[in-house]
Amino acid sequence: MKTWTLDTASARAALEIASEYADTTLLNHSVRSYAFGARYAEQHGLAYDAELLYVSALVHDLGLTAPFDSHTLPFEEAGGHVARVLTAGLGWPAARRARAEEVIVLHMRDDVSAAADVESHLLQVGTSADVSGLRVAEFDPAFTADLLAAYPRSGFGAAFLALVEDQAVRKPECAAAAYVAGGAATRIAANPLDRMRA
Repeated sequence: MKTWTLDTASARAALEIASEYADTTLLNHSVRSYAFGARYAEQHGLAYDAELLYVSALVHDLGLTAPFDSHTLPFEEAGGHVARVLTAGLGWPAARRARAEEVIVLHMRDDVSAAADVESHLLQVGTSADVSGLRVAEFDPAFTADLLAAYPRSGFGAAFLALVEDQAVRKPECAAAAYVAGGAATRIAANPLDRMRA
């Protein structure tokens, strides 16, 4: 079963907004992040809110795009605000809007366990797999090959590194700065996804 798309009104709106503001490289990363997280949940028998995860994944990096890049907030917090505004327009109740923001913010924080917050955990799993290859070996190679064929990387690693390095320079106290200082360039360069052929 392909687990990289979701077809609800909110999911379609999130995809439309993400497609409008993110370039193809960042958009494909967002879809792949959802796909890895959803497949991980399936493999580990984790119950989760698929729509919440999908919407959060699709807009989680919009804080890295020029229209939503904040001069004061870390990019994940800016992305969380985008999610709140989008989901308000979709009629989500306040608590669910807050959850979308929380999932996006926490994906750049210390590890969150599935027991503590399953959607945040799944977004961390998905983004970590796609950005640095963490746990990639745990996924069926056929699934991964199909995903990369449908949503190619197209130089994502270098493009993403440039974005987070820019955040780190301009916002030295943010999580991206700690991520860059902790060896992001080395981990991104070593991502096995960039050596796979779809």
